[in-house]
Amino acid sequence: MRSLADLMTEKEGFSALVMGNHALARAMAEAGTAVATSYPGSPTPEIAEALLAPAGKDQPVHFEFAVNEKVALEIAAGAALNGHPSAVFFKSVGLNVAADSLIQLPLMELPGGMVIILGDDPGANSSQNEQDNRWFARMAYLPVFEPASPAETHAMYKEAAALARARRAPVFLRLTTHVCHARETVQFGPLPASARDWTPRFDAKAGPYVPIAATVFPLKKRALEKLDAWAAYGETSPLNTVYKAAAPGAKKLGAIAAGLPALCLLEAVRSAGAPVDVLKLGLSYPLPEQLLADFLAAHDEVYVFEELDRVTEGELKALAYDRGLACRLHARRGHAELMGEMTPERARACLAGPWPELFPGAAPRKAAEPAPRLPQMCPGCGHRSAFHAIKKALPPGAITVGDIGCHSLGFMPPYDMGEVLFSMGHSVSTASGLALHNDARKVVAFVGDSTFFHAAMPGVVNAASRDSDITLVLLDNGTTAMTGHQPRPGNGEIGDRIALPEMLKNLGVKFLRECDAYDQPKLAAHLKEAMEHKGFAIVIARHPCMLKFMRDRRRANPGLKPQHVAVDQAKCARHYTCAADFACPSFIRHADGSVTVNTELCIGDGSCIQTCPAQAIGREK
Repeated sequence: MRSLADLMTEKEGFSALVMGNHALARAMAEAGTAVATSYPGSPTPEIAEALLAPAGKDQPVHFEFAVNEKVALEIAAGAALNGHPSAVFFKSVGLNVAADSLIQLPLMELPGGMVIILGDDPGANSSQNEQDNRWFARMAYLPVFEPASPAETHAMYKEAAALARARRAPVFLRLTTHVCHARETVQFGPLPASARDWTPRFDAKAGPYVPIAATVFPLKKRALEKLDAWAAYGETSPLNTVYKAAAPGAKKLGAIAAGLPALCLLEAVRSAGAPVDVLKLGLSYPLPEQLLADFLAAHDEVYVFEELDRVTEGELKALAYDRGLACRLHARRGHAELMGEMTPERARACLAGPWPELFPGAAPRKAAEPAPRLPQMCPGCGHRSAFHAIKKALPPGAITVGDIGCHSLGFMPPYDMGEVLFSMGHSVSTASGLALHNDARKVVAFVGDSTFFHAAMPGVVNAASRDSDITLVLLDNGTTAMTGHQPRPGNGEIGDRIALPEMLKNLGVKFLRECDAYDQPKLAAHLKEAMEHKGFAIVIARHPCMLKFMRDRRRANPGLKPQHVAVDQAKCARHYTCAADFACPSFIRHADGSVTVNTELCIGDGSCIQTCPAQAIGREK
C-alpha cells in the first residue's frame, strides 16, 4: 500500500485503492497544476493532506492554506492570471465567503485556467445547511463538472483543468461528501516530465481586468459566449453518457441525473431490472440542450433525478416546452425529498412514485437502527471546562451567541451555550445587534481562534470602535481543530507567531483578560468582571486542543500511558456533576447509581477534578 507521499511523487502510472480526495490530489499533480490553495472545511481537508504529504521531497504542486476561502480563491486566481494552472478547494458554505470575487472570475481571461473544487454537503454532515451550489454556477456563468466516484473525480479534474487552461477560464468541479470519502481502485497516469515553469505571463492587454461601468458589458458578453462554447462541448463529451436498459418495456422510459445521484439511480434501475434508460451528465451545466432534447423526444416519460434542490428539473421543463416535446417529466415531490443524501433505496422509492409496477416496495430492513447519540466534545477539551465555568457565572436571562468551530457543540445540553449561529465570524456582530438598547439582558458571544482570523476581525473592529456593550469569549486552542488540526495564522506553523492580546489591543479593544480554560474559578471571575464592564470586553480562554496535544505526545513517546482519574466510591455523593453537568464522556453512570471512569476515553487531564462537589474525583493511584 502506497503512502500519501508516494501517491503524490511516483513518476510512473500505477493503480491504487484511494479515497476521492486523494485521487483528486494526484490528478492535480498529473494535470500540471502549479498552485493550489484552500481554507480547510469538511469534506475536502484530505486533499490538502495529500498535497502536503511529500514533506522534504519535491512537491509536485505548490500548496498553501489561506486565512479564509475568499483569500484562497484570490491567491489561486492571481496565479491563474499569471499563466499558472491553479485550483482552490473548500466546503459548501465556504463558497459564500469566496463569492464576492468568484462572481467576477468568469468575466476575466485566466491564462492558466482555474478549477474551483466544491465539497457540497447533502445531509449536512458537517455544515450548518445543505445549500446546493449549483445555483452559484447559474449566477456566475460557470460550467459544472460533477463526478460520481473517485475514478471519475481523477479523470474529470484532469479534463476540467485542461479545458480551463485552453479556454482561459474558471470551472467548477462539484463533489459531495460521499464522493470525497468513497474509496475505489483508480488507475493513475504519469507525472509531467518537464519541470514547472514559473515565468510570469500576466498581460493587462488580455483584459480589461477592471469590471466597472461600461467595461462590464463586453466582459459579460464574452462570459456568455464562453458558456455557449461549454454547452457545445457537452453535446459530444463522453462525460455525458446514455446507459441503455437491457430490454425495452411497454413504454419508452428514461431518467436523467448527474454525480452520485446518477449512480444511485443506475443501481436502483439495474437491481429492479427496469426498462429505464439513464442519461448520466458529467458536465451538468450548461445543459447540452440538443442531447437532452433528443433523449426526451425518444422517450414517453422521463424522471428528472436530483439531490437537494430542483435545479435541472425547471430547466428541462423549459426546454421541453420550448421545443414542443410531448415527453412527460416526473420529479421528486414533497419537502422530505428535497433533504438529505441520496441512496439507492431513496432512488428506488422516488422511481416507484410514477412507476410502481417496475419498482415494488423494497423489503423491510432487518438491522435495528442505532440509538441516537449527541455529538461530544473530546475528553479533556478546554471548551468543556470553559462552558462549565461560564454557565455558572452567567446571570439569569443572559443571551449567548455561538460561532462555527468545535465550540458550536456547546449549544446542546448540558451546556446550552450559543443560542444563535449563522456563519463563521458572525458572533461578534450579531451579539452587537442583540445588545442595542438592551439594558435588561447581558449578551455574551463566543468565537474560536481560527474563526477569529477567518472572519471575526471586522466584527471585533466594529464592536471596539463603537464600544458595543457585549462580552466576547475568545476560545483559543491554537489550531484549526474541527477540520483536522490544520495550521492557523499566528500559531507559528505558518509564518511568525501573532500574539492575540497585542493584536486585539491594536484593533482597539480596551478591556481584555486571559487565563487557561482549565482554571475555572479564574475564568468565572474574569467573565463576571467583563460583564460588569460597560462596553466591549474580551476574555481569552486558552488551552491547547487536547486531541492534538495527546497525539503529539504519543508520537514523541510511543509508550506513553496517561495517569487516569478515578472516582472514590466512598466519597461519591452521587451529585452526577461529572457525568451530567460537566458531561465528560469518560464518566459512566451505571444502573445501580454508581459512577466510574472509562480508561479507554480518559486522557488524564484532570480538568474534571475541580467540578466534583464531594471531591470524589482524583488521580488514579
